[in-house]
Amino acid sequence: MSAADLTLDFSVVRDLRKREGMTLEEVSRKSGISIAGLSKLERNQNMIELDTLYRLARVFSLSATDLLNLAESCSARCKDAEVYQSGPFDFEKVSFKGIDCFHAKADKGDELSKPEAHGDEFEICWLLKGGIRITLPREVHTLAPGQALKFDAALAHSYEILEDSEMTIIHIEKTHRF
Repeated sequence: MSAADLTLDFSVVRDLRKREGMTLEEVSRKSGISIAGLSKLERNQNMIELDTLYRLARVFSLSATDLLNLAESCSARCKDAEVYQSGPFDFEKVSFKGIDCFHAKADKGDELSKPEAHGDEFEICWLLKGGIRITLPREVHTLAPGQALKFDAALAHSYEILEDSEMTIIHIEKTHRF
């Protein structure tokens, strides 16, 4: 990890302030942080203390953790897809913290009864083309193009390909619920 990856970017405070239509003076009054201190923070010219982080987050109706996460990840991240096969399925996969996104293709008649190992996460399958049947312990769902199914990935489940199919599958850690 480079030094740039470890740096927090509190220019996000300026973005939040402008989005709320607030001036530095208003944020200063509501947070008790000096205008000079806020200005330096927005320009990444000083370090933030925990108490300052907490007071500033409250101005924007955020938790201190949420504000810190925004400062940590305000830049977009670009990744290349990993290409692989699992059983009869062809996959492209990209992963970010808390989420794995798959683009999958499978041929009619294919089945995957023991999908990739799962942690404590949700799975969403969005069918783009074809037809599939997803079997869960007490229910069966047949999807047509444009339909999606969300379920607890910890449950035993299988995919049966009814027609040549293309789908997007997303695994989301339960701690990142939407």
